[in-house]
Amino acid sequence: MKIERLIQMANDISNFFNAESDKEIAIEGVRNHILRAWEPRMRQAIIAYCQENGTGLSDLAKAAVSKLG
Repeated sequence: MKIERLIQMANDISNFFNAESDKEIAIEGVRNHILRAWEPRMRQAIIAYCQENGTGLSDLAKAAVSKLG
């Protein structure tokens, strides 16, 4: 899967959880969703991308992905 698609998916998940007023709960929601729904190769790709620069990822997505690795 292309990294652009993974970025879009992570941002879509983040948009859903962004309504949560407690940002720590939102971060955990995104993190847990990625852990449950994404296959290991997808998780590894987004973690590596976030560690490189994470350009295009929302702040919430970056925070959640950083807790995966």
